[in-house]
Amino acid sequence: MICTLPTFGMLPEEYRHLSREEMEQRVYEIKKQLGKELFIPAHHYQKDEIIQFADAIGDSLQLAQAAAKNKEAKHIVFCGVHFMAETADMLTTEEQIVYLPDLRAGCSMADMANIYQTEEAWEKLTSIFGDTILPLTYVNSTAAIKAFTGRNGGACVTSSNAKKMVEWAFTQKERIFFLPDQHLGRNCAYELGIPLEQMAVWDPISGDLSYEGDLQNIKVILWDGYCSVHQGFTVENVQEVRKKYPDMTVIVHPECAFEVVQAADLSGSTKFIVDTIQKAPAGSSWAIGTEMNLVKRIIAEHKDKYIICLNDNMCPCLTMNRIDLPHLLWALDIIIKGEQGNVIKVDESTTKEALLALDRMLQLA
Repeated sequence: MICTLPTFGMLPEEYRHLSREEMEQRVYEIKKQLGKELFIPAHHYQKDEIIQFADAIGDSLQLAQAAAKNKEAKHIVFCGVHFMAETADMLTTEEQIVYLPDLRAGCSMADMANIYQTEEAWEKLTSIFGDTILPLTYVNSTAAIKAFTGRNGGACVTSSNAKKMVEWAFTQKERIFFLPDQHLGRNCAYELGIPLEQMAVWDPISGDLSYEGDLQNIKVILWDGYCSVHQGFTVENVQEVRKKYPDMTVIVHPECAFEVVQAADLSGSTKFIVDTIQKAPAGSSWAIGTEMNLVKRIIAEHKDKYIICLNDNMCPCLTMNRIDLPHLLWALDIIIKGEQGNVIKVDESTTKEALLALDRMLQLA
């Protein structure tokens, strides 16, 4: 069982009437008051109003590593989404408390796979393939699914190390069961030389395996899930950029569909995208296919380059954006008052098994 300890419901009305300047000043004061007892990790997809207060900024892997290394902070206010806060709680000590400023900050991809569907799928798949499958779960998944993966010998992956983890998995078993993002799994496996003809898709709603041909030829079983942000980029977007800007380099996240990744010039994790643009020469031009808040920040930080979003009509990650300045201040005020609202706590049994999967990932990161 995964516990979320106690919540105070909706944001108190008083925070809705504060100016941005008042809230920023109060956050600065609390950070100074708590010092090293407070640690604020923030995902790249957060808005600038949050990023300015972050003690660590990164993708899922970087923030998992930061949480695991931090032993000083008593209070960890995680500016990300629910599964990230769960991971932080499991990687920190019992004395450390993890808070999520808004418990509505979830992940649509993680919501596409629950533990009941996963266990049902595993039972059916192992009845077909026997003991030849190893589960790999993207960190964008619940603690319960991470625990399932751990007790079945598998590991977690992030977009930064997915290729390495898929390589490792094939040293362990003949087949992999990759969930919940089919696109990341497909793109990584293909890059490692596994043809599409050896990949199948598991539909958790119908409970069916989608594949034509001899089932024994299957090497990769992909969960039918996706990121609602990255699935919004299309081959047509790439073609439009090629037509309008023939010399522009297209770089996309591997959560994009296979056809989009193949049409792009480069694909890689959030960290890969950030690092690539950082190292790019002045005057170079780029179309980036990833979350809009990050693209806007990259544009602002690299005025010596011409950068656009691959799809101008894309929205930011709406669930990630539920963590805003009023909610951050509210979470910090909870701490100052000695209360424990919006605490994320994963039970001991789930943590023990999930850490098996997380530790395998971190050891190979």
